[in-house]
Amino acid sequence: MDFKLDEEQFILVNTLRRMGKREGFRDLAAKIDRTGQFPFELMSKYRQAGLLGMTLSPEHGGGGQSALNTILTIEELAKFSPMIAAPVFESSVGAVRVVELFGTEEQKRRILPGVCTGELSVSVCMTEPASGSDLTALSTKAVECPAGYLLNGRKTFITGAGEASHYLVYCRFNATPGFKGIGALLVEKGAPGLSFGKQEEFMGLRGMPSCDVVFEDVLVPVDDVVIKAGGFKNLMTSFDLERCGNAAMCLGIAGGALEEAKSFAMERQAFGRPICEFQAIQFMVADMAMKLDAARLLVYRAAAGAGQGLPSIYEASVAKCFANEMVVAVTNDAMQVLGGYGYSKEFPVERMARDARAWGVAGGTMQMLKITMASMIFGRRFDQRK
Repeated sequence: MDFKLDEEQFILVNTLRRMGKREGFRDLAAKIDRTGQFPFELMSKYRQAGLLGMTLSPEHGGGGQSALNTILTIEELAKFSPMIAAPVFESSVGAVRVVELFGTEEQKRRILPGVCTGELSVSVCMTEPASGSDLTALSTKAVECPAGYLLNGRKTFITGAGEASHYLVYCRFNATPGFKGIGALLVEKGAPGLSFGKQEEFMGLRGMPSCDVVFEDVLVPVDDVVIKAGGFKNLMTSFDLERCGNAAMCLGIAGGALEEAKSFAMERQAFGRPICEFQAIQFMVADMAMKLDAARLLVYRAAAGAGQGLPSIYEASVAKCFANEMVVAVTNDAMQVLGGYGYSKEFPVERMARDARAWGVAGGTMQMLKITMASMIFGRRFDQRK
């Protein structure tokens, strides 16, 4: 069991750190939060650096890299801002992986190369106004017709909505009840009957496009079905890698907050000496580092265990849940170390504390993940409807 980065990973991390300094990512992160504008200008830089489609197959223009390398990249970039890490996340561990793993060869040739160049992107459409944690209750339907399927329904809180070129829609085929009727299909932006709601304004993650997606008699050809009805297990299994990406965002935010707290504690003077010399600050920073390291080991375990495939449901659930709780605790403590400055928008910790709270809701709530873990621990399924 080796806990050290190999030479390739060591070079990758250091290259990303140099890029962050060279490109002024710290200032860019503040600008994104201030303006609410996503940094699309990063796409060309990431394409040249080989950071798009890192986990996708070289056959389709991807990097063919391990899940762990991608997690390391997301973590390092998220130290500045999740928005700066988002292109890597979406192109490597997001919905595009469902297309690569379960899509047809024609779908892969049509979508994957464009994702790797930054010209295309795939947004996942899961959550509905009345169906979030209980995904098997979703009501968006694809009804068979002579030309394919007619898709009707509404999705909410869809990341990338309005900007993504393609939408992977989790839906119910015909009237088949429960999880057996759920599959997924692709809808291209601009399709007749596809529309978007107003962009959301969230507490954090400013700059991330997110809004409702509405389907009104959208005609979807049979060739755009990615997973047929009954493939719910495949959909959820592939989602576990995205959960590792979610956890990596938490590692990055917490790591950035820890660095800010450490730097501040070495410079800030109180009672004639740096506050890092006070035991109260030492204990707080040590606790932050312990929590971050513990989360990092869990996330790396899930990603490393995946190899080129998928992580285990249990390991991904544990990693995401622990990281979601950890990042809130660490950013809170960082604010406390900085005192009034931590609450000021002039310092990045205030933004980090806001961004931290999103991840425990996105990609499956911590409560639902704990139910999943409990099911595996007890070796039985707990039906929340009973």
